[in-house]
Amino acid sequence: MNEIMPAASHDMSFLGLFLQADPIVKSVMILLVLASLGCWTIVFEKLLRFSNIRRQARAFEAAARSGDRLHPQMAGATGRIVAAGHEAWRDQDVSESRAERRERIERAMRAALSVDMRQLQIGLPFLATIGSAAPFIGLFGTVWGIMNSFSAIAASQDTSLSVVAPGIAEALFATAIGLVAAIPAVIAYNKLTTDLGRLQQSFAAGITALGDRLARDRKSHVRAEAAE
Repeated sequence: MNEIMPAASHDMSFLGLFLQADPIVKSVMILLVLASLGCWTIVFEKLLRFSNIRRQARAFEAAARSGDRLHPQMAGATGRIVAAGHEAWRDQDVSESRAERRERIERAMRAALSVDMRQLQIGLPFLATIGSAAPFIGLFGTVWGIMNSFSAIAASQDTSLSVVAPGIAEALFATAIGLVAAIPAVIAYNKLTTDLGRLQQSFAAGITALGDRLARDRKSHVRAEAAE
């Protein structure tokens, strides 16, 4: 009797699926893994920076509202905002109304704030891009892998599951990696964008309070000079 030879075993582990994949599919997997690593690097860096600047924003808003003295020599974004406000405050113009003076001081502080906000936005477009593009990149790898599987079926004239399954698994693994890269990127982008908006609002509230104080102090200072 003829013995039936068992089909060659196929490694279905993650590493095995990667090593046995088509070069194009393998390139897609490597690209997605590198993109995922880049996303996580940005996320951890942003979380650390946001935590630090969040403390600055709260302290700045509280000090501006309570009337505490704020120095231009303070570190971080707070120092740059206060320095811009004091520089605008020292710009003497007796023809200004208080409202005009306040608007000019606040505009200078908002301009200083926008520089820090732009720095915090670096990397967020990359998260958005990976979040939207990674599933389609993975899908491209999947389609390519399935095409290779059908080519192998046509060449071997065998449609058994043992022939079809390995190629389909390799193809679907590319889609899985695309989702693993995209889902955290989308979640992180939404969270960081929301946090950035809250930080800007907190600083803006402090700028409004400090601008009002500086406008009043400027007015009294000009009166004192006129009295002399």
